[in-house]
Parts: sequence; C-alpha cells; structure tokens
Amino acid sequence: MAQNVYETLFILDSNKYARDPGGVSGGIGELVQKCGGEVLASRLFNEQKLAYPINGQRKGTYWLAYFRLDSKQLPVWNRQCQLNEAIVRQLTLKVDPRLADVLVQHALGNTTLRKPTVVEVSTEEGEGEVVE
Repeated sequence: MAQNVYETLFILDSNKYARDPGGVSGGIGELVQKCGGEVLASRLFNEQKLAYPINGQRKGTYWLAYFRLDSKQLPVWNRQCQLNEAIVRQLTLKVDPRLADVLVQHALGNTTLRKPTVVEVSTEEGEGEVVE
C-alpha cells in the first residue's frame, strides 16, 4: 500500500460554509476517512471574490487540507469531491516526501522564522559593508 501525502485546495460554496462552517469543513475530514486516509492538517485559507463565476457563485471560501492516502484511492477521492455539493472546485497535488513535514507544520501554524545571517564584506575602499 503506497501511502502518499497530498495537498488539496478547495473552493467551497461560501453560502453553505457561512450557514454551517463546522459541518462543511468537517465534511472534508469525513471524505478523507471514507477513502481510507488520514487528515494531517485542515484549515481555512481565504475567502474572496472569484475571478469569474463558477456555477453562479461569485465568492468562494478557500480551504487547504493535507492528508495521507493510498495512491490507489485517488480516483475515489476525486469522485467523492465532485459529488459533494459544498465543494465548487478542488485541486489535489502529491507532496514531495522531503517537504511533507514542513508543509504540514506550516499549515498547522507551527513555524519558526530563521533570523537572517549577517555577513560583513570588505570593499576596495577598506570599509565594511553589511549584507543580509
């Protein structure tokens, strides 16, 4: 069983999300579990006007999810997303295993910023120049 980490960005129906945010967002986790996967991170990404209307919708709620799923279940996943009335559009990408942990931690908000390294470089005039 080849378990891969996937990233999906959903555009959710803003009206349905506004009426029941917990139900709509919880439905994404249920979809993953129905396909035999495990949710690693799931969060609200943004809510904004769409570039063009999709199925009469002019505004969308963007939801980001990271999950682990058997690669053979991906067609089932895509079909379940198409059948879900709250999902207007979705894009699922396979995450490189080397980046999976970092992306999941970032989605969960567990990021630490590195301080830039300051290096002093000598110029021809003999004065030091600070480069970040």
